[in-house]
Amino acid sequence: MAKLTIDDVEIEVPDGITVLQACEMAGVEIPRFCYHERLSVAGNCRMCLVEVAPGPPKPAASCALPVGDGMTVKTNSPMVKKAREGVMEFLLINHPLDCPICDQGGECDLQDQAMAYGVGNSRYDENKRAVRDKELGPLVKTEMTRCIHCTRCIRFATEVAGIEELGATGRGESMEVGTYVEKALTSELSANIIDLCPVGALTSKPYAFTARPWELTRTETIDVMDAVGSNIRVDSRGSEILRVLPVLNEDINEEWISDKTRYACDGLKRQRLDTPYVRREGALQAASWDEAFAAIADNVKDKDGSKIAAIAGDLVDCEAMMALSDLMDGLGSPHIDCRQDGAKLDAAVRGSYIFNTTIAGIEEADACLLVGTNPRIEAALVNARIRKRWLRGGFTVGAVGPRADLTYPHEYLGAGPQTLKELAEGSHAFCDVLRNAEKPLVIVGQGALARADGGKVLSAARKIADGCGLVSDGWNGFNVLHTAAGRVGGLDIGFVPGVDGLDVAGILEGAANGEIETVYLLGADEIDTSHLEKAFVIYQGHHGDAGAHCADVILPGAAYTEKNATYVNTEGRVQRAWRAVFPPGDAREDWTIIRALSDVLGKTLRYDDLAGVRRRMALQNAVFEIVGDLRESEWTKFGEMGVPNGDVFDTPVANFYMTDPISRASETMAACTKSMAKTTQEKTGTDG
Repeated sequence: MAKLTIDDVEIEVPDGITVLQACEMAGVEIPRFCYHERLSVAGNCRMCLVEVAPGPPKPAASCALPVGDGMTVKTNSPMVKKAREGVMEFLLINHPLDCPICDQGGECDLQDQAMAYGVGNSRYDENKRAVRDKELGPLVKTEMTRCIHCTRCIRFATEVAGIEELGATGRGESMEVGTYVEKALTSELSANIIDLCPVGALTSKPYAFTARPWELTRTETIDVMDAVGSNIRVDSRGSEILRVLPVLNEDINEEWISDKTRYACDGLKRQRLDTPYVRREGALQAASWDEAFAAIADNVKDKDGSKIAAIAGDLVDCEAMMALSDLMDGLGSPHIDCRQDGAKLDAAVRGSYIFNTTIAGIEEADACLLVGTNPRIEAALVNARIRKRWLRGGFTVGAVGPRADLTYPHEYLGAGPQTLKELAEGSHAFCDVLRNAEKPLVIVGQGALARADGGKVLSAARKIADGCGLVSDGWNGFNVLHTAAGRVGGLDIGFVPGVDGLDVAGILEGAANGEIETVYLLGADEIDTSHLEKAFVIYQGHHGDAGAHCADVILPGAAYTEKNATYVNTEGRVQRAWRAVFPPGDAREDWTIIRALSDVLGKTLRYDDLAGVRRRMALQNAVFEIVGDLRESEWTKFGEMGVPNGDVFDTPVANFYMTDPISRASETMAACTKSMAKTTQEKTGTDG
């Protein structure tokens, strides 16, 4: 520990930190533009100047200066004040000062610090320079004349996103930031540079000239575009969601979010279901709630429960699944499933289907085995954590499955089960890497589990964990990476087949051959609906996607921004989503629809408010008792006996930008898909 004096107050700080960090620990604010705690130190904006003794009689950049024992730091002396005013005056020489038309206005570091540390006039009256804007793709809008060369965007792209596509060319006044060869950014995290930019040089292209910050209502909630459970802030005006921004959560997403999380929100206002529909004479026609419920009651009345089934989709909240599970139980049906993709996950053993290491725990690991997963497109923020750990060194990554650019070096071990078999038997060379590591981990993806022999793959992965010492006191290195936000919650609720119940594949087959006569689709759009032509289909959801097209009755539900709900992320963390706006038209929160339907069917559920549903969830599974809690799961046997077939593993995500009804309805995600296809075409030199 080092002792130093900051503004006449003595403080003790850890060795090796910078003066800027020490000042923050002392509660002293230091202005900065280039410095960011998650990026490497650049030291090029000079706004963080302080006076240090002993040392040269001139201001020093505190972001790049390590603390020393006995050091005296002054942050508000006349020398420091004059230096900061000079730096600010210099930064504004070429800045266009177009705040009234800048989207960064009201949220701009340059505005705030010019007010706090600058002077009210400038000695420069020369013509300002102008810089040509750069084309970075459909997400990031550029006004490069405003750029102050802090290089935050360059460092983020290189260090966090792992794409060396941004850089600086030229020197001095001729320096320009951009892509070396003009093209769209190819990272799934690219739009985070908008948040990092301290001026208005990089702004949101879809949000451009839409609203001012003070016009917006802010709601902190949870993202459902993947299973990471990123903490987000939804900004709305009236009934419309205008933008999504990250909320700091060190355990999950730090302060980043994926581009899909940020921009798919425009899909919330397109192709929405806002009134019930009933199919009459072969066509869906608008109806009242009473008419929709009556049509369902006429079909279900006196029907044996073995002929009724329910499938829950990837975006469904826990309250809705709990209510539907109870309703199906009341109807006497064991045929329920939340695993749309057919993943062979064992709901009886929680440790077999969650990310036991935790997302933040990746940073403690020293070896990693990826099985049937491409985390870059399945969970971009998990991939960013893996890259962050790799940057520190002493971290080896091996991959079994499809070849992919993961943004960090890795050893490609093989394409499928044969390599997995060798790893499970302990004969593969990579087993030595895992055994010699202190905290190794394996990440099993849905590409390995969502197949007919997925249970055998799961068993093989467990054998690797046991044989290579991945599970020990205080460390569980066995992890399942989900792609669906509602999947872990559904497994925790027990939304899986009961005794003699059918899974998704069995339900679809039964519907095709007439054994299943009524199918309740709760936001289920990622299934083969051609098998449902003979069945009476009830679809409850928020978008007119695949499930709605085959429905006989449509019940309009609420999207994730329109309800107070519970989700469980891939690491098993229970989180609450909060309503930002109300559902459109006659749409209602999902659990309330099911509760109302249960009355009509004569199977009234035992709760009639949100608190009651959540008490029922806690009785069903104790993990719902505490929000944000992570509980250590028991490590026991799971999976199926036998050897997986020889089919290679495949990725479950074909297009990162379109994976669910919301993102498929998004114009911005469609533009990203088109841009990525063009980039791929240019890279490969093909026509498609």
